[in-house]
Amino acid sequence: MAAEPILETRALTKRFPGVVALDEVSFDLRPGEIHALCGENGAGKSTLIKTLSGIHPIGSYEGEILVKGSTASFKTIADAGNAGLAVIYQELALVDDLTVAENIFLGNEPTRLGLVDWDKIYRDAAALLERFKLDIDPSARTGDLGTGMKQLVEIVKSLSKNGRILILDEPTAALTEAEVDVLLDILRKLRNDGLTAIYISHKLDEVFAIADRITILRDGKSITTLDTAESSPGEVIRHMVGRKIEDLFPKRESDPGEVLLSVKNLTVQNHEGRELLHDISFDVHAGEVLGIGGLMGSGRTETLMHIFGAWGRRVSGTVELDGKPMDSPNPRKAISKGLALVTEDRKRYGLHLDQSIAFNLSLSSLDQLGSTFIDRNHEVKRNGEIFRSLRVKAPSLETEVGTLSGGNQQKVVIGKALLTDPRIVFLDEPTRGIDVGAKIEVYEFINRLTEEGKAVILVSSELPELIGMSDRIVMLTEGHVGGIFRRDEATQERLLAAAIRFHKDAVTTSATNQPAHS
Repeated sequence: MAAEPILETRALTKRFPGVVALDEVSFDLRPGEIHALCGENGAGKSTLIKTLSGIHPIGSYEGEILVKGSTASFKTIADAGNAGLAVIYQELALVDDLTVAENIFLGNEPTRLGLVDWDKIYRDAAALLERFKLDIDPSARTGDLGTGMKQLVEIVKSLSKNGRILILDEPTAALTEAEVDVLLDILRKLRNDGLTAIYISHKLDEVFAIADRITILRDGKSITTLDTAESSPGEVIRHMVGRKIEDLFPKRESDPGEVLLSVKNLTVQNHEGRELLHDISFDVHAGEVLGIGGLMGSGRTETLMHIFGAWGRRVSGTVELDGKPMDSPNPRKAISKGLALVTEDRKRYGLHLDQSIAFNLSLSSLDQLGSTFIDRNHEVKRNGEIFRSLRVKAPSLETEVGTLSGGNQQKVVIGKALLTDPRIVFLDEPTRGIDVGAKIEVYEFINRLTEEGKAVILVSSELPELIGMSDRIVMLTEGHVGGIFRRDEATQERLLAAAIRFHKDAVTTSATNQPAHS
């Protein structure tokens, strides 16, 4: 017989103007389990977290939240914390200039005779870190730690306040593979010690590695709860998107045309005068998806940013557009020549989060809306067309972009790039941090671009995505080309081998600059 829930929602409903964000959501969390929440961007996960944690207080929603069988009346975040709920967000709430121990007890410092008891802070922090078997110096400056270690410090900080229920929101989004393994291992050990947690992630491999049960949200509704051991990623995806997905990567005919962009022997320095890109060469054909892969620091983003005119000083080499040299442009000139860039960091470089969808869509193509005054009728018409074409989930074009889900923000960034009428589209990690349904829509959009004869350069850290979407793949390693592979020659093993080792006889194949046909 299953244990009584430690946390439960019954018919939880949360409304915003024009939107029902949660629609009678019911789920239960058992003591000592890790329960995953899965759903597309906009499914209601963030609203559910904010309601459980007191950000949306009692009275602002319908339905019930119960803790240990009793109705909870959280008016503030502090009320939820006092009940044992602690949320760990992607953006960590740590102060880099303080030590690990100071961060763990920040706002909760022990005192002695009215003064902060520093000896006890460091002694108790050391004991907590030892308890969780974390090799972290409590006196270390937090800003000197890697992202993974900071994530673990945040968890220890939450548990130090007698948090009984941890809510982890995309905890591995910024972690390396090794850091992910450490975090999951720690969570397993904590579960054995009685930890109860809600785990939110788009990464189904992690969900199946760590979760006992999975609740799926779709369009604000709780669709079903599955026992992980008796389910599969395919079943979870089917419930998330409301349809069966036979193949994650939509098939398309590939018939590349002429060379649009040619990069030859490109060597580039950063602002400190250090060469980070060395002798890079590749071609991109009309109607082709050229994938670029490599480990962090391999030069993927820098390559796109340099061609686009936003990074680096060229030491040698050329970039040709339609067979003609393109000297280091600035982004405005690159856009005028038919290049468009969808940046990997949409919140920092791609959007004005406090402005409307319409404002953001128009930003890169204002010159198309009039030379002196903006033609508002034309702007509304074309923005409305791209808004509907990309199926952005929002009440209207005047909706503030910062209120959208990650997947819908990404659609706005893509729409902004498309409105410049590009011939070559640079996509830097376009599916990072978005759900499976939104990913498929991005893949379908890429296929539409190539069907129209445009070229796409796709940077991705996910090897299955590179193999599934690319006609050819360039693997970078330490700023060099480690290999170029046709899709039919690419395996995860070969791509990884090209990414982790560089030598003079690079791991190239016969595909070097020949387009793939299928």
